Amino acid sequence: MKRLSQYFLRGLLALLPLGLTVYVLYALVVWSEALAMQLVRPFIGDFYIPGLGLLLTAGAVVLTGFLISSQTTARLLSWVELPFTNIPVVKSVYTSLKSFADYFSPHHKEGSTQQVVVLRLPGQALEVVGLVTRQHMQGLPDGFLPGDRVAVYLPMGYMIGGYTLFVPRDWLTPIEMSVEEAMRSSLIAWMATKPNATKPNA
Repeated sequence: MKRLSQYFLRGLLALLPLGLTVYVLYALVVWSEALAMQLVRPFIGDFYIPGLGLLLTAGAVVLTGFLISSQTTARLLSWVELPFTNIPVVKSVYTSLKSFADYFSPHHKEGSTQQVVVLRLPGQALEVVGLVTRQHMQGLPDGFLPGDRVAVYLPMGYMIGGYTLFVPRDWLTPIEMSVEEAMRSSLIAWMATKPNATKPNA
């Protein structure tokens, strides 16, 4: 019975990510198809090709990316954003999500800003993986400690939040890992291991 429950748990853990991924994709397809039928049906009547909604959704995303690449459209988008950036509660949510998306966007400047580091406190063997989000203290209000300090974001497991610490630069050690990989590993509390990873000696 115990072995049967172990097999069940292993099977569940193997199928759960696949099932959730398929469900999200299915929900996206169904939603886009329903929206496309409502928008296109008045123009094409009963003629409809399955998958047209998903194609239109992808086209709309690509078109939006193309339009906001020009300064004129980007300026127009800033006007559209005005209600979202002036209403107190909505402003906090919108600007936070926009800043988070901009941090991972392709046009974000590469280099030292997007950097995965290991934070080690002096005299302690504790190690914490974080993301450098600010390379200097310029522009911050008075009250922070002086010196060569940076901001490090420490994501919590399962993406339930995180902490931003301002620490001396020499407390950090850069590691060869992309920001996306670090966030993905933090999401699952670093439980996954690479297939070719060697186990430490007992």
